[in-house]
Amino acid sequence: MSLYLFLLILSIFFPFVLSFDKKVQFYKTWGSLFPSIFIIGAVYIAVDIYFVKMGIWGFNPVYHSQIIIKGLPIEEWLFFLVIPYSSIFIHYVFISYYPKIILTDTFVKILTSILIVLILVIIVLNFDKAYTLFNFTMLLIALLLATLDKSKILNSYFISFIIILVPFFIVNGILTGTLMNKEVVWYNNSEIIGFRLLTVPIEDIGYAFSLILLNLLLINRFQRINIHRKRNNSSLQVN
Repeated sequence: MSLYLFLLILSIFFPFVLSFDKKVQFYKTWGSLFPSIFIIGAVYIAVDIYFVKMGIWGFNPVYHSQIIIKGLPIEEWLFFLVIPYSSIFIHYVFISYYPKIILTDTFVKILTSILIVLILVIIVLNFDKAYTLFNFTMLLIALLLATLDKSKILNSYFISFIIILVPFFIVNGILTGTLMNKEVVWYNNSEIIGFRLLTVPIEDIGYAFSLILLNLLLINRFQRINIHRKRNNSSLQVN
């Protein structure tokens, strides 16, 4: 078994088993969760394929299987199923067990506004760096969409993401070379800012934030559509 695959199995094992927890009942989100994961994942995978083709990043064959699809090891394809699933599970556990721990609307507006301004500055200053440009553009889009969403996801997500960062740094740290002789995933240094936390490029935090947030927004939209359909069906049955 490859190291990359082992990390993915380790990442998904407990979230999947605990999806049937009586209080969280995460399995009930699957109808909205998996369509969202596939739709959002398709965008990131398409960019992923392009980045590998252009040498913006790549994978060390020592640490992944020999099954390659469109230039990506099979583990990279599974990444966009496993990591969103596990991260969204953590978010749902948090809001299920600590529903009263949320940020105020005022604080969220101020924080979001500061982040948007900061992101715009970073984009302007690093417009020539493909990986930086993509990540912060997606982060900007995700934040703007979240501010328009009436479900106030950011009020809890800003907190749950801090929790998500713990396993994120463990897994992504190993992938990028922490405690390793060589990294599983390498980056073209000319396409990133160059600032790293441990071995994790700062861009990857924005990558994770937008990937998960966009999924949460789409899941919420699917859930609202399903509720609307059920109400319409109930109305038709009554009439």
